[in-house]
Amino acid sequence: MSDAHLTERPVDDAPEPVELTDEPIRLGAGAPEGSPERRPGRFRRRRVAWLLAAAVGLAGVGALGTAGWRIVQQKDADFTSPDRVAGLTRDDSERARSTADYLRSGFAADIELDRSFGTVYRDPADERRSVLIFGGTTLLWQPERDLDSLFGLMTDETGAVTGLRELPAGRFGGVLKCGTTSGEGGDFAVCGWADHGSVVMAMFPDRSVDQAGTLLRDMREAMQTRN
Repeated sequence: MSDAHLTERPVDDAPEPVELTDEPIRLGAGAPEGSPERRPGRFRRRRVAWLLAAAVGLAGVGALGTAGWRIVQQKDADFTSPDRVAGLTRDDSERARSTADYLRSGFAADIELDRSFGTVYRDPADERRSVLIFGGTTLLWQPERDLDSLFGLMTDETGAVTGLRELPAGRFGGVLKCGTTSGEGGDFAVCGWADHGSVVMAMFPDRSVDQAGTLLRDMREAMQTRN
């Protein structure tokens, strides 16, 4: 898998080995006068420092284990574009396909993906509320940072994405954020999610941020799978 993502590969930041004193620590009576064992203050300070270093080391190992398990859980993501999802119908018209491919290509130019997709979904109740969704799969070490970077790139291209805030991501985890930007048809919601195996963004004309966030979460439930 390529290293050319928005994030850098993590470096080995394991805790430094605990620095132990060269002087032996005797855990019993009969230590000679003047030795560290007979100087309680010094011994206690060294013992507390050693215990703190050990505790920090153990905490670091625990955090690394939790993060590693999360990466293992999320890294092998995949997507389908079903005919119907969350009350929407896939638009297979030539115009929709062209728009979806344009968005997919532009997105893939900003972040290197192993697989990418772009789809337009039509709202049968209102043609003005079509949803444009695009993204792909890749290994992300810092999903939230990458998602924020992509919102920033969108701002450079289309105008500021304002009011960006985090919303519940659903059972797949990761992070989901939504904001608002302006287009030819007026303001519309923009949302995206990212986890350690995928990153996706979508545009929601004529919907509020809360409505868009809920809809994207429902779409994700139907479209995303993990191996």
